[in-house]
Amino acid sequence: MGTPPPVRGHRECAPPIDFECASRAISTVRAALSYIIVGPPLIRYGPAGEVHVDVPLMYHDLALDRVHYDPSLRAPSPKGRPVRAWGVRVEADEVKSVMESALREVRVIDAAEYREPEAAWVVPLAWRNIIIAHIKVSHDGSELIPDYGLTEEVRRYVI
Repeated sequence: MGTPPPVRGHRECAPPIDFECASRAISTVRAALSYIIVGPPLIRYGPAGEVHVDVPLMYHDLALDRVHYDPSLRAPSPKGRPVRAWGVRVEADEVKSVMESALREVRVIDAAEYREPEAAWVVPLAWRNIIIAHIKVSHDGSELIPDYGLTEEVRRYVI
């Protein structure tokens, strides 16, 4: 039967932090911002009539993060506040239009968070005065890291 293949576990030690990489990560997200587009709204109705809407931010057909959408306010919702609304019908075209308009106002926050388990920087995006998304960037600050789970969700939803 033999020995089963190994499973990649935690690294013995994380790569050393270079704060210049944080600056590079912020610059990478700034350079990518004009190429980020609004993906198809993910609209879900629950059994009690509630509706939940997420809007993926896409970059070269890969999802980077989801923005929560508030159907009552017809606006993005702050990160960490997924909205459930009742008694509201949501039109995908309207959501897309609102989010495309909001995306033109989005700016990159001049700060980065480090997530050690993934060895990645996370750079926040703000719309007006709220953070609406986090863009993940490689440890060296040079490459965007897509949200592969969300990318697959978008592909399943669209097809």
